Amino acid sequence: MTKVIGLISGTSVDGIDAALVDITGSQTNLTVELLTALTYPYPDNLRSQILDICSGASISIAELAELNDTIAQEFATAALIINQKYAVNAELIGSHGQTVYHRPPSQQLGYSLQLGRGEVIANLTGITTISNFRAADIAAGGHGAPLVPCVDVHLLGHPKYTRCVQNLGGIGNVTYLKNQPFWGSQNSIPPLPVYMGKVKSKKKEELVTTLADTQGVLGWDTGPSNTLLDLAVQQLSQGSKTYDKNGEWAATGRPCQELVEIWLKQDFFQQKPPKSTGRELFGKDYLLKCFSDGEKYHLSASDILATLTELTAASINHSYRNFLPNLPDQILLCGGGSHNLYLKKRIENLLAPIPVMTTAEVGIDVDFKEAIAFAILAYWRSLEIPCNLPEVTGAKSQVMLGEIHQPITRNKGIAE
Repeated sequence: MTKVIGLISGTSVDGIDAALVDITGSQTNLTVELLTALTYPYPDNLRSQILDICSGASISIAELAELNDTIAQEFATAALIINQKYAVNAELIGSHGQTVYHRPPSQQLGYSLQLGRGEVIANLTGITTISNFRAADIAAGGHGAPLVPCVDVHLLGHPKYTRCVQNLGGIGNVTYLKNQPFWGSQNSIPPLPVYMGKVKSKKKEELVTTLADTQGVLGWDTGPSNTLLDLAVQQLSQGSKTYDKNGEWAATGRPCQELVEIWLKQDFFQQKPPKSTGRELFGKDYLLKCFSDGEKYHLSASDILATLTELTAASINHSYRNFLPNLPDQILLCGGGSHNLYLKKRIENLLAPIPVMTTAEVGIDVDFKEAIAFAILAYWRSLEIPCNLPEVTGAKSQVMLGEIHQPITRNKGIAE
């Protein structure tokens, strides 16, 4: 058994999600056990600085270097806290880092910058750390995203049901898992309830999955999700709110379908996969354009928010109906947006009669699925197993993901 910590902060920049898992097996015979998980919030000033950079604020090389190491220190702290909380010495860390820039490939190679140096995390924790997961896929001509579909195969592939795993993070992305008779995932990692960043432990359970190959797996970014909605809430509330809890504010409005149809004609939504996106496209500038477009419709604040929520749901519906070989038997939501009940309702209505559930209903915590995924990706990298999917990312070949950083001094108690 290998105890691995997965770390990630998404494009919403809410904080660092950390998951401690126990993994045995390899690519074709994987056992994963979630031990504990938590969210470690960024200090307010650091979060503000990250959001400014993501929005295009100028920064010097010296400031960027300092920010890089500051983020690494926060990631290391999150890892140490979860390690100490469970009173165990993890043997490996998989750190996604904090994305501050993402450029999809076009006439030139793409580029994706994640801050939080893995070598710093390794030395601060004394634990071997794997980071910079996207670079190798991008160098091979891919988008470097999404990377989680290979993990979704192991955790959520089903012998009977074709599934779409729809992540609703800062950006929405989908994994399409065509049912295969050799996929055995019926039960999954048990969810652990999180209260104020702390974990209330439950009895541990195990998931055993086997995989012959990744036949029929597709994936891509579907469009904006929490990033755009959270920015809108902050603007419309004059900063008194940071997000629309449960989608309650949007639910009081009426979406402008004409405006949504206009937005869906934009290039990104019409582009065929492979494709990826980020705050560079769906950030503050895009939101201001949406506000401007909505002025002639005389929309209230709740109407605007309902319309932006509708865009997220409609972009998912558009992606499924235009780019999937067949509609799925089940849709499994995960990520922070899965708590948005109004958004979930709109997805259900647009894709009826397909049942829309959350990954929690099949055993995987919606808030820590990505952190679990990067723990697994790190585990595979330690075994030198290539785990990008070229049909998903657009890369020319399969490559090993992540750079390995050994600590100068091992964390005490780690078996050599």
